Amino acid sequence: MRLKDCVAIVSGAARGQGKAIALSLATEGANVVGADIVDEELTKVAEEIKTIGPESIALHIDVSKQEDIKNLVKATIERFGKIDIVVNNAGVVSLTPFEELTLEEWHRMMAINLDSVFMLSQEAVKHMKKQRRGKIISSSSIAGQEGGLFTSPAYAVSKAGIICLTKSMARAFAKYNIMVNAISPGFIDTPMTNWWPEEVKKKNVEKIPLGRAGTPQDVAKVVVFLASSESDYITGHVINIDGGMISIYL
Repeated sequence: MRLKDCVAIVSGAARGQGKAIALSLATEGANVVGADIVDEELTKVAEEIKTIGPESIALHIDVSKQEDIKNLVKATIERFGKIDIVVNNAGVVSLTPFEELTLEEWHRMMAINLDSVFMLSQEAVKHMKKQRRGKIISSSSIAGQEGGLFTSPAYAVSKAGIICLTKSMARAFAKYNIMVNAISPGFIDTPMTNWWPEEVKKKNVEKIPLGRAGTPQDVAKVVVFLASSESDYITGHVINIDGGMISIYL
């Protein structure tokens, strides 16, 4: 029970790696506030967490809207009185080539993938500073490091922004004992990638030295480590979860 009585906010908690993260945090004792726009599946996650033991609430939140983010943090404080962990997991992906990108899609990528990390972290850190402790973990991508082999440039840029923002926040908030890190998943088998063309998925797996796609649980294990006291001397880092794809092959 590495996270007993901790309070964690997880955005994008209804499906895929967000669901795995929420359940894994709860298994380690954390009370979880799940945020998503997929109400029915999010409610099921909250109910499953309650069977594990900790408390959980499910909130319909559009992470691209500042008012929704403020309501998320406010509801968490009203219910639990603190915020120990924030997992910025919500995101969308795109395969649109550069020349076909519209400004509307570009802005959507930035709003959901990057602006949400800034807004939620900014609201949460106000309370973490008072507590003089906290963990902020944001989901980037190896696309943010190599420009996106298969994904849209808009997606890659939004994920690169998360890496820079993570390092900036880590520097700013270390004096308050707030650790800020990012994870950088590679090709993870989730609903977000299930709709990709089989040819694209095959090419991705071929570039993974370990020979398989990652699972949501592979990601969740690293998040639990970063959320726990085991990572209390780690801040400003990006941990690749990619089966060796970027560090060995690329």
